[in-house]
Parts: sequence; C-alpha cells; structure tokens
Amino acid sequence: MSAPVDIVAIAQKQLDAYNAQKLGAYCSFFTDDVIVADLNGAVSTDGLKAYEQRYKDAFAKFPNNKATLVSRMAARNTVIDYERVERGDGETPPFDVIAIYTFRGDKIARVDFAK
Repeated sequence: MSAPVDIVAIAQKQLDAYNAQKLGAYCSFFTDDVIVADLNGAVSTDGLKAYEQRYKDAFAKFPNNKATLVSRMAARNTVIDYERVERGDGETPPFDVIAIYTFRGDKIARVDFAK
C-alpha cells in the first residue's frame, strides 16, 4: 500500500518554487493538461506549455515578485491558499489572491484564481 499524497506539502513546495522563480521546479508540480481560470470565469491558460510560458513571462517582468501565504485550507483533493502578492517593482501595489488548487494524484490539474 502506498502512502497517501500530502497535497498540503506539495502546495507549499510549489509556492516555494514560485517565490524562488525556479521555473522548471515550479512547473513540475502541475499536470501536462493543467487548466488555469478566473473563479467562475473563462480559462486563461490551457496546458503545461502555455502555463510555463505564462510564468516565464511573469518572472521576467517581475524578478522580485513574491507571494506570502496568509492562510491555507485543504479538503479531499483541493488546497485553497490566500496569498498576498508583491510584485517588487516599486509601482504595483500589493494585492490579495485566492488560489484554488485541484489535484489529480500528486500534481495540480487546475488552478482557479479569485482576485
């Protein structure tokens, strides 16, 4: 019998990779067919290649970007993070976001953002 998947630990590792802007490590936490959407809105990113490009561009534009975890909750195959994001560019004010991560096994298959 295999050990249960610790999605909370995986969510933290992907956040750490995001904050370190380690693109390859960050993208390794997502399925090949990952979907990103605004909560109750249209899909904005479809597939890992598009996801990787999205964050390659974001990391290039905001090299000092950081997300601070304010709170986290988990149930079944879902982790919900409330984060405070600071772009670090001296222009963009900090903003809050809720990221809802839906897991398939040990990878994130969908991200819904409430901004």
